[in-house]
Amino acid sequence: MPTVSYRGREMECEEGSVLRNVLLAADETPHNGSAHYLNCRGNAVCGTCAVEVEGDVSEQKSSERNRLSKPPHDPESGLRLACQTRVLGDVTVRKHGGFWGQKVER
Repeated sequence: MPTVSYRGREMECEEGSVLRNVLLAADETPHNGSAHYLNCRGNAVCGTCAVEVEGDVSEQKSSERNRLSKPPHDPESGLRLACQTRVLGDVTVRKHGGFWGQKVER
């Protein structure tokens, strides 16, 4: 079973699980602040679940690329939408600052 590492915690999930669902099931959130309540519920529309992911995950689909190509996101940031990312192996997830998690500091 793959392991998701997030905010100092490790949680196991089935291979192919949607990252957003894994986090929510573990009482974690891929959102910052009020975005936890004000989001599209996994439809790749709002972009508030953008996270940095290292590890084995699914390829981006067009709906995810489309949302991440619009402000406030930057398509070069390397972020992924947790609601569209499937966990295929062990991953480490990091949430950045900003309402959408878009403030990537490099």
